[in-house]
Amino acid sequence: MTFAGSNGEQAAAQNRATILSDIYREAPISRTELAQRARLTKQTVTRIVDRLLDEGLVMEARRRQGLRGQPAIELEIDPEGVFSIGANIDRDHLTVVAVDATGAVRGRIHHEERFLMPETFVALMGDAVSSFLRRKVIQEPRLAGIGLAIPDWLGEVPVIGRPASYGRWSGFDVRGALSGITSHPVFIDNDANAAALGEIEYGFGTEIGSFFYIFVNACLGGSLVIDGMRHKGASGLGGEIGWLPVVIEEGPAAGKTQPLGEMFSLFILYDHLRQHGVAVSTPAELAALTGAARGLVSAWLRRISITLAEAIIDIGMIVDPDAVLIGGRLPVRIIDELLVYTREEITRRGVTPPSLHRAAGSEDAAALGAATMPLAHRLCLPTAEAAQRERVPLTAHETGVRPIAPAEAPS
Repeated sequence: MTFAGSNGEQAAAQNRATILSDIYREAPISRTELAQRARLTKQTVTRIVDRLLDEGLVMEARRRQGLRGQPAIELEIDPEGVFSIGANIDRDHLTVVAVDATGAVRGRIHHEERFLMPETFVALMGDAVSSFLRRKVIQEPRLAGIGLAIPDWLGEVPVIGRPASYGRWSGFDVRGALSGITSHPVFIDNDANAAALGEIEYGFGTEIGSFFYIFVNACLGGSLVIDGMRHKGASGLGGEIGWLPVVIEEGPAAGKTQPLGEMFSLFILYDHLRQHGVAVSTPAELAALTGAARGLVSAWLRRISITLAEAIIDIGMIVDPDAVLIGGRLPVRIIDELLVYTREEITRRGVTPPSLHRAAGSEDAAALGAATMPLAHRLCLPTAEAAQRERVPLTAHETGVRPIAPAEAPS
């Protein structure tokens, strides 16, 4: 998505945003090409580019070769021009990354730990920021801010194994706590929305305009992207696939409906394996399973693919996206296997589904998406959302929505 510019002085800020966004999305690009895209005069573009060069946000990369006349100078975003920190907190981990202006990861700190309490989270965040600065992974004067990807209802969803004290997350002022460890802006969004943002900027979103992102972490989440922008709906709850009712295919409750989030997530898979004598508690351990234990995973994936196929068919009929993506902390090999089974089930039903893919983002997708939030604002990208500067995690008290309870899921 690009903005049309205007030569009027009253539109100076918009013109700057247009040029900066076009350089980010279309680089390498020349001044002449920028003028054509933005419908601005070459002189106006030159003045804006000169200012961006002075600010260190843009750099002249090279001259094009093999053309008649004076070779055009190609412009690109300067990786050192701005930095960002992104974090993803969930019921089983905390991941913090530092990225440069191009989204390249300069540093990563990961804690694979269940049910981190708010105070511990804040302390670990402070340590991570200090570590990045001390090791000169980033330059603090050029830090655009800190982004946080956090599940809504974090302290309220009664997930398997949740301690009663974890309820302290409900009502915890996470924005205020982060503001206490940095003077830079703090951006907050739902973890699935953050993962989708990263996919827009660095994954399939660079090739397609619309997709639905199924985000498989400790719990299940989702995000809808239309025309390169996340669509959150009138109440901000758009994409919450965990509440989608699907039919139970087998067992005593066969024929009844149940929310998908009570049937499909990492924690539910861990619990299924535990009930069959296999102790697994991390994605790495899950990926390393072999033999009979790996067979248990495959059998579970085959069963859940029937349910997932129903959900994807519903998404396809209602939204008709270019693709449905599956990502999150579910190991890559397991996602690929699940996609095979799901495609087979949809084909068996005689339905033409949306294109199905594993999300390009890694298991750090939400953290990378969180880091993208400050960058989007600093680089004037269309995906920047002002609400992220004010947003706090949703609670049942605020929304009146009962959180999905994976602990109630059948095995």
